[in-house]
Amino acid sequence: MYPTKEKAEELLIDAEKSNPGKWVDHSRITAHCAEKIAQYSGLETEKAYVLGLLHDIGRKFGVFHLKHVSEGYKYMLSLGYDDVARICLTHSFNLDRIEAYVGNFDTSEEDTEMIRVKLKETTQDDYDKLIQLCDAIAGAEGIMDIIDRMNDVKSRYGAYDPDKWQTNLDLKDYFEKKMGMDIYTAVDKEHYTLNPDQYFDKVFKFIGSL
Repeated sequence: MYPTKEKAEELLIDAEKSNPGKWVDHSRITAHCAEKIAQYSGLETEKAYVLGLLHDIGRKFGVFHLKHVSEGYKYMLSLGYDDVARICLTHSFNLDRIEAYVGNFDTSEEDTEMIRVKLKETTQDDYDKLIQLCDAIAGAEGIMDIIDRMNDVKSRYGAYDPDKWQTNLDLKDYFEKKMGMDIYTAVDKEHYTLNPDQYFDKVFKFIGSL
């Protein structure tokens, strides 16, 4: 279960009002990349877009590290969007171990254990892998080279799990083989520019149609 593109954009704009920040544009760029890669990979483009757009929706509730995972997971479950809840959980973990998380552990003991258990229970599929990859190439200003993006994260947090690093590179190779093309060509890295106004226009049209 996941919302329409219009509803997802509405949810993101509402979240931005609660907690403005670069994470919002990062989410939009992740959505663009996910939609484009899905188009060439035989995946559902709307589903990919929505999952990319809402993967960080837990940041609606504050400036968090690991806590944005548990908050997003619980929020999407409360709305009945189980597929999005899953991505809120898995997007930070291309390895199924919580110890690989890059950032501070600011969750309660209960939520930390919940994440740990749910990760072990989840068999990741191509949508999980897709959003993990797109998260690893989407900056806040534009699409980045995956190495540059990981180095940026490493510089901000002081470390980056080497297995997670290699898995991101493996995901890049996986989707390039699946598409039969370079990942940066697929997402139009050299020409894509973010236009936030388009999201407001879509939401206003959606609200006006109700």
